[in-house]
Amino acid sequence: MVRTALARLCTPYGPLESANTLCMTAPETTSTSSENPAAAPSWRDGLAVYLQPRVLIVLLLGFSSGLPLALSGSTLLVWMREAGVDLGTIGLFALVGTPYTLKFLWAPLTDALHVPFFTQRFGRRRGWLLFSQLLLIATILLLALADPARSPGFVALAALLVAAASSTQDIVVDAFRVESLPESEQAAGMASYVAAYRIGMLVSTAGALFIVSGFENAGIARPSAWMWGYVVMAALVLIGTVTALAATEPDQSLRAEAATQAETAFMRVINAAAGAFAEFLARKDALAALAFVVLFKFTDAFSGTMTAPFVIDLGFSRTDYAAIVKGVGLAATLIGGFAGGFVARRYPLATSLWIGGVLQAVANLSFSWLALRGVDQWALAFAITAENFTSAIGTVIFVAYLSALCRNPLHTATQYALLTALAAVGRTYLSSGAGYVAKASGWPLFFAICVVVAVPSLILLTWLRRRGHFDGLGAVKV
Repeated sequence: MVRTALARLCTPYGPLESANTLCMTAPETTSTSSENPAAAPSWRDGLAVYLQPRVLIVLLLGFSSGLPLALSGSTLLVWMREAGVDLGTIGLFALVGTPYTLKFLWAPLTDALHVPFFTQRFGRRRGWLLFSQLLLIATILLLALADPARSPGFVALAALLVAAASSTQDIVVDAFRVESLPESEQAAGMASYVAAYRIGMLVSTAGALFIVSGFENAGIARPSAWMWGYVVMAALVLIGTVTALAATEPDQSLRAEAATQAETAFMRVINAAAGAFAEFLARKDALAALAFVVLFKFTDAFSGTMTAPFVIDLGFSRTDYAAIVKGVGLAATLIGGFAGGFVARRYPLATSLWIGGVLQAVANLSFSWLALRGVDQWALAFAITAENFTSAIGTVIFVAYLSALCRNPLHTATQYALLTALAAVGRTYLSSGAGYVAKASGWPLFFAICVVVAVPSLILLTWLRRRGHFDGLGAVKV
């Protein structure tokens, strides 16, 4: 019987090394011999691991990580469009995701530096976790007080602060998850984290829109309804805060703190960053590989930036957007994730990337068809299903590729953070002009252009394959 592990996020190499690196490896496939059925755990054992206190802690922290992303992204874009902000300005708001792109710059600081009072009172990981969550609550409340129609600049600043606090929380939650779970619970912890992260995103998109609509139906003016909707979202961050208070500091973190007392924080940060950069750039065709990392998901980012304004402009209601785009879209994403895993197991990595890259690009044509058809909820459901399903396939295969690039366990976390930051460049910077393109071309042609922007990544993929880039990565486990 073949069992597929979702993830092995960290195997400690000792107190000092676990302090200096948060290693992440690609999920692997393990086999259990049919001649030894006793080695295979029962379904009861498989279910019981999800009820372990440490896994439940990670699950709730996953919800806290997923919650704020849309509050400075798609949900904010709906608010701005309803407030009458033009498409060009809305497209530029992709830039507020900059902290998610640059978080690798301050990620080592959460290992090396102490937060006054918080670290001493709650520990190295929990102190940073509580500090980042309090910052997150404060910045969401600041955003709630903004008025997109009158002061888009203030909205941009508040959204940027939300993204900075959110990305800091992500860094610490990742470290806490890796260090707190034993290897036997890592797969269950990662599965729980991902599922809860998606639920958090659903709450801050569909949930937030339903809440705003509920306030409006109760007679509250639209600007105030949006404000109170964001206040409710800020209150939900307390779920993660209570979880952090109930958790215990990971043993690995305690040992790492004791083992690295002789080192200065500055030297720890410098050594980790320099080693990761030098090792990666020394590889053959490193710059081409980095360019491919930037461009592979660009087609998704370019179209995704304008999906919310497109749906609203076409004439769908806010509740249609919440129920179909986020509800149906979530189901399609989860199913697409399993499909992506099947593709990655069935075909070589380069072939899998080709399949994922072509599918996620062509799926944009479903939005061109929807733009021509007009307001049709079944057509919207089809387009959203196609886009989310194929995007998830591409994402799973892409993550397998990123994991394969991170081979040295001493630098895995730093390199992975750098690669995921580069992958976010398309979403944050390259897609910032999408609003102007949509405004100039119209919706049907815009989504056809989204297909074309995938071509450079496929050309790079072909070139890297011919250069033997994927042969050099060795076997990739999914």
